[in-house]
Amino acid sequence: MRLHKIEGFVIKRNNFNEADRILTVFTKQSGKVKIKAAGVRRIASRRSPHVELLNLSLLTVYQGRNIPTLIEAETIESFSDIKKNLKKVGFAYHICELIDKLCAENQENRAVFNLLMDILTKLAKEDNIEATIDKFEINLLSLLGFYTSSQSLIPSFNISSFIENITERKLKSRQFLSKFL
Repeated sequence: MRLHKIEGFVIKRNNFNEADRILTVFTKQSGKVKIKAAGVRRIASRRSPHVELLNLSLLTVYQGRNIPTLIEAETIESFSDIKKNLKKVGFAYHICELIDKLCAENQENRAVFNLLMDILTKLAKEDNIEATIDKFEINLLSLLGFYTSSQSLIPSFNISSFIENITERKLKSRQFLSKFL
């Protein structure tokens, strides 16, 4: 059988058909992967609470010919302290958007996984997080090879514009975050 377990953060989810979702999960083993969660939108689904955004979950998936399919899910950490605070939710969505846009699919990157774990843990515990988010952005770009320390010497350097140039898209979460900053 081609069943295997992966540990990962749910960073994005899209509705698919009547009761399914396509999850984007950032895993320790394989980096960013897409997983089909069949039937997870049904009211009686046992897996639904385990695949909420920001959850760190242990997922059992079946690797077929196409996209892997979710078989079982178990929450390791739900980061409920983040989900209770709208400002923290905004920062968490920004973090997830950066990971989704900047990381390539199916490329293991344990350093980015550990960075994601660290920033979400800090976000759950701390109240003044703006400076930590700025450091996270620079650390993420450095780990992915987009940023060098010499770029910080440029007087007009703007990290948001730099990220948007790399992704060739506006960051949706920045519009939301501007209401809090």
